[in-house]
Amino acid sequence: KPGEQKHPKEPSSSQCMHLAVVACGDRLEETLIMLKSAVLFSNRRLCFHIFAEDSLKPEFEKKLKEWPSSYTKKFESNIYPITFSVGNAQEWKKLFKPCAAQRLFLPVILKDVDSLLYVDTDVLFLRPIDDIWHLLREFNSTQLAAMAPEHEIPKIGWYSRFARHPYYGTTGVNSGVMLMNLTRIRSTQFKNSLIPGGLTWEEMLYPLYQKYKNYITWGDQDLLNIIFYFNPECLYVFPCQWNYRPDHCMYGSNCRGAEEEGVSILHGNRGVYHDDKQPTFKALYEVIRDFPFEDNLFQSLYYPLQSKFLDTVHTLCGRIPQVFLKQIEKTMKKVYENRVIVYLGANHRY
Repeated sequence: KPGEQKHPKEPSSSQCMHLAVVACGDRLEETLIMLKSAVLFSNRRLCFHIFAEDSLKPEFEKKLKEWPSSYTKKFESNIYPITFSVGNAQEWKKLFKPCAAQRLFLPVILKDVDSLLYVDTDVLFLRPIDDIWHLLREFNSTQLAAMAPEHEIPKIGWYSRFARHPYYGTTGVNSGVMLMNLTRIRSTQFKNSLIPGGLTWEEMLYPLYQKYKNYITWGDQDLLNIIFYFNPECLYVFPCQWNYRPDHCMYGSNCRGAEEEGVSILHGNRGVYHDDKQPTFKALYEVIRDFPFEDNLFQSLYYPLQSKFLDTVHTLCGRIPQVFLKQIEKTMKKVYENRVIVYLGANHRY
């Protein structure tokens, strides 16, 4: 019918899966480890969109070129400067963490990209990005972004206890892993608390920030919560195993999806990769960081991980190692099987 939105199609396999990240300050290594985890396990080609401070650009270029060609051929990368298309750039930069607000402008900057997965620098993929990319197919005709809840239990959730602004649902959503249909975002008029009619994404951002800036704590994530509070039909909510954070195990295990399926995407917020508060998270980060690219995944990644986890069983998150290992084990088996099949197939040709 005229004017009716078509059901979203996942981009064809010849196109790549777009992954965006924003890196400032001391986040170079963390970002590279995140990109490494994406390349290690994914099946289809990846397009990286790295938004970085000028001083980090040559470092990113140099480090990515050092990866072996068997991996560099699996992705292409674009590095962009930090830019804010509306409002005061200095003000946006100061919002929460340096340049985190950049993610709000992705639909405006990446005009030729249809769909995109945005992640924070402190994210690790424990299974192929292909699997979260498939969720684009699940969007109904009004949904244009997907995030996981900020918390599973309202009585210990941050938004439900402390927020002084509108937020999505009963616990708010966490924007550290965000799947976006940019085409839809660009063409939608959003309901808001500013004017009775709708506003485009770009028109809405700065006035919304001006209205709520004295009430927000988590910067751009709070703005996204405000937007989806007024437009709940636009959001697809995916389960906690796609954005698994220390909060899901440090108060006792409260992410059922991870218990059943294992962690799909690990989000080490609160700086847990770099201190000793959550050794299970740190162990995963260090094992992926230290994995030599061309080595055997089981020998040089899975087994070291198992032995490191033995040292963390006394901690709340360490009590449930299978939650962290389940997906990674499954993924490795698939990678191994695929390699064996490809190898056998290649030999049969001669």
